[in-house]
Amino acid sequence: MEKAIFYHIYPLGLLGAEKTNDLVSVPVDRLSELHLWLEHIKHLGCNALYLGPIFEASTHGYDTVDYYKVDRRLGNDDAFIALVRNAHKLGLKVVLDGVFNHVGREFFAFKDLQKYGKNSKYTNWFCNVNFKKKSPLKDPFTYDTWAGYYQLVKLNLKNEEVRDYLFGAVAKWIDTYKIDGLRLDTADVLDFNFMKELALFCEKRNPGFWLMGEVVHGDYNQWVNKTMLGSVTNYDYHTPIYESFNLKDFSRISKTVERDFGPKGIYKDLALYSFVDNHDVNRAASTLKKPEHLFPLYLLLFTLPGIPAIYYGSEWGFEGKKSAHSDDLLRPRVNLSDLGKQAKHPKLMDAIKQFISARKNCETLVDGSYQTLLVTKEQYAFSRKSKGKTVVVIINASTKHVSLTIPLKGMLSEVFTDLLGPDYNLTYNKTGLSVGVPPCWGRILSH
Repeated sequence: MEKAIFYHIYPLGLLGAEKTNDLVSVPVDRLSELHLWLEHIKHLGCNALYLGPIFEASTHGYDTVDYYKVDRRLGNDDAFIALVRNAHKLGLKVVLDGVFNHVGREFFAFKDLQKYGKNSKYTNWFCNVNFKKKSPLKDPFTYDTWAGYYQLVKLNLKNEEVRDYLFGAVAKWIDTYKIDGLRLDTADVLDFNFMKELALFCEKRNPGFWLMGEVVHGDYNQWVNKTMLGSVTNYDYHTPIYESFNLKDFSRISKTVERDFGPKGIYKDLALYSFVDNHDVNRAASTLKKPEHLFPLYLLLFTLPGIPAIYYGSEWGFEGKKSAHSDDLLRPRVNLSDLGKQAKHPKLMDAIKQFISARKNCETLVDGSYQTLLVTKEQYAFSRKSKGKTVVVIINASTKHVSLTIPLKGMLSEVFTDLLGPDYNLTYNKTGLSVGVPPCWGRILSH
């Protein structure tokens, strides 16, 4: 998956599913609508789909009720199998959300605990069940949760019965649905031994099966290694990349990338999942102060070290901010055939296609080493090197055309071509590269 370019869909939102699941209605096949999206994803240049929660849940999908059933608000097994088959036909890998830290209160084992109390055979399926206190939701016991949300009941992943139940579900996902990987929700609080066992289980069942974890804080090396996960979410980029544009200070992102991926980088051997927005954070178009910065922002995403991902709708400049009590504005209904009314920046998608094409046609942008070359308030240049090839990336956040001299040592006199505009060529000399860069744009110079 190191060469993957992801497209991220939150299906319950995109497909306009009901906010709550009555758990008894006849399944509605909304998943079939995603076949059109597969064509769009392919056209954009992405080669992998990360699909948010699709299993039976009470509300937002992260409060799972049944790991063995597709959410009735989205469809059924047949609809999902057909979707994965079509994705593979188009050359797209499919990665699903695996929510293993917690379940919803309608989960069968928790319902049994509510009904039978101390006599329930599922008491040990959950963490720290205490019958001496009442929960805020009036249960005659308390229990551990995710982040204090009592709608999300923490599973006891050290319990062998729980692991067997979950691994049985994963076996179905691999064998029946033929998925290619999992994104582990809240991996930063998952039991490490559970993740190691899961990795071993998946590798035996489907060699090359990919596991990526949602990790916000911490040393990513703890999760990404040969015995556990293949990648984690790179939240290190998230704040500094926006500060660089909004505060006119590219030292914010350059210092972060140098620390993580430079010659002495703490993550230089890791392929981390990088993004500028997702279903949990404000949209890029709502975070940048200047909308024209969307173009150099995405250029940066596709040229920095990492496995880049686009969140559905953001290729058209969709806006969206979290509210105090809801993430719904981050997860809107989108009709692909009626995008004219929703697209805020219709030219952005073509630019992103350009950036993706450059990345796919230049292996150095995928696996090359990183080195900072130039940092100013509104400009940022760095090199990526691999197998004797050097690529120089230049970002210009200024609203004016700029002329820059990029210091570049140890090069022979060679001609560089801009992968974003092949008609633009320049020759390296002893002082470096003298480059003109259009406003709110950049260059990817390859020799």
